Amino acid sequence: MAQKQEEEEKVRLDKWLWAARFYKTRALAKAAIESGKVHHRGERCKPGKEPRVGDEFQIRTGFDEKTIVVQALSIVRRGAPEAQALYTETDASIAKRENAAAMRKAGASGLTTDGKPSKKQRRDLFKFRGSGSDD
Repeated sequence: MAQKQEEEEKVRLDKWLWAARFYKTRALAKAAIESGKVHHRGERCKPGKEPRVGDEFQIRTGFDEKTIVVQALSIVRRGAPEAQALYTETDASIAKRENAAAMRKAGASGLTTDGKPSKKQRRDLFKFRGSGSDD
């Protein structure tokens, strides 16, 4: 019985990230780990690393970077509420992520990137870049 419990405690990092719903597939989780988007103690991880309860990981997805602490281990992908119970995000990470989102939102006001800019948007771009003609 103790042998089986020890085997359940061992879980690969890519499988845990998939079970915790950070990535949609295990292949995406493995690719993210191999490309250096997951760090443990400031160093890149390997997909076969075995996370332990209490370990802290930095995970970069898109624009966001989260610092999470492992609370439980699982190799089974379940619903979102159960997956969120597998980890907690640090308070500093939440504040940093919200601040970065606010900065992105503030910086993107007025300019859209859907196709060709309108005449007004072009004027605003020239004015912003400082390359407008000062006749």
